[in-house]
Amino acid sequence: MSFVGRTFKPATALARTARLGMRLYASEATGASSGKLTVNFALPHMTVLKSQEMNQVDMSAVSGDLGVLADHVPTIEQLKPGVVDFIGDAGSQKYFVSGGFAIMNPNSVLNINAVEAFKLEDIDAQAVAANLAESQRLAASAKDEVTKAAAAIEVELYESLQSALSK
Repeated sequence: MSFVGRTFKPATALARTARLGMRLYASEATGASSGKLTVNFALPHMTVLKSQEMNQVDMSAVSGDLGVLADHVPTIEQLKPGVVDFIGDAGSQKYFVSGGFAIMNPNSVLNINAVEAFKLEDIDAQAVAANLAESQRLAASAKDEVTKAAAAIEVELYESLQSALSK
């Protein structure tokens, strides 16, 4: 008999299986919702959005691109450099974040904490192109691993910025 068979009594295993079979959708599990997502977006030095109602938030996470609506399944995602798009009734607000975390709570509250963020419209595409070229030059000419790693991080950041600006 296996370890599991020796550990659980058959009735306990059956009851456990029955509970797993009764899973609910997120909207059924939390009750009625307003259909809106409450968003908090914070940086170390300031709060960008506090308790703002949004229809949807799109972001780039390490696990892939993510679109969050009200009643989304609770999750914690690590953000990668990219655009966070806040879509509300008044339109869209796009920010470029260098990284951070997004935490979706069961009550349709999304908390986003980023190290730094800038409105996409405030970023100069020519400066990004120039800095990307310089970072690529530094990465190619780096003599030690620390300098090479730092330059590679800069290259990734500027490539993400350039990609975000071209959309």
